[in-house]
Amino acid sequence: MLRGMYTAAAGMIAHQRRHDLITNNIANLNTPGYKAQVGVMRSFPEMLINLVNEGADRPSRTIGTLNTGTMVEEVLPIWTQGPLRETANASDLALISNIRVFEEVDGVPVEIRFDASGRGVNQAGETVYQPQAFYTVWNEAGEVRYTRNSQMVVDAEGLLRTTDGHRVLGQDGQPIALGRSLDSVRVTPAGVLLDGQGEVLGSLLITRIDNPYALIREGAGVYRLEGNEAAAAAADPDDFEIRQGFVERSNVDPAQSVTDLMVALRAYEANQRIVQYYDKSLEKAVNEVGRV
Repeated sequence: MLRGMYTAAAGMIAHQRRHDLITNNIANLNTPGYKAQVGVMRSFPEMLINLVNEGADRPSRTIGTLNTGTMVEEVLPIWTQGPLRETANASDLALISNIRVFEEVDGVPVEIRFDASGRGVNQAGETVYQPQAFYTVWNEAGEVRYTRNSQMVVDAEGLLRTTDGHRVLGQDGQPIALGRSLDSVRVTPAGVLLDGQGEVLGSLLITRIDNPYALIREGAGVYRLEGNEAAAAAADPDDFEIRQGFVERSNVDPAQSVTDLMVALRAYEANQRIVQYYDKSLEKAVNEVGRV
């Protein structure tokens, strides 16, 4: 009986975690460049049940297996490109990327297909990740971070920043100092910033992350890379496009998110009723059966 209660409680915890992920996605529906997260659920390892101590003439025998609950094994971001929204605002710089990966098969380049989470399988059966492009920024401590936030501002010191305060880096690895409003700046698809006379003011550092699953999320849409800095390199201009006057919206599907939220809530309530049933059974066993 207690084992069944623990199984139901594990299900409640797993669906609570799933509920939290979905509500976080909905809360960031209007966050520029936000990537939705999904939880991958799996069951606990099955336990083998044996019947023992039946006597010398009756050896132990296997009854079967038992599963003791579920859990959220990992949280995966969905790396699909978010829809673009035209704003006609010169400070909105949408980053578009769909980096293709090829492998050579019998001397012929074959493109690897990726799913919505950015994972694919090559001819050798190995998991391959679709590289992603990010703006390279500094936080307040001067540490490198990566973001898809496409809304920019120029602060009082003339530095280019994202709307959440991160300093945007140029190709020289230093913060871009414009000293003027972005309204008078034109940004080319390759990320080059030009003034009204066509003079180069700087160039955005767009970083290619070969394995985006090595990124650790910090807040809404800001990431850091730990342990394998070699996986980050300046992206080739053919890998991305900067579109001025557009914002990349989050890739959260509101209709699907609401549906998933209702499913998670119903599953949580089902496990809750099981716990309540076991609780009443234990109460009856203590108060009624115990008096016999």
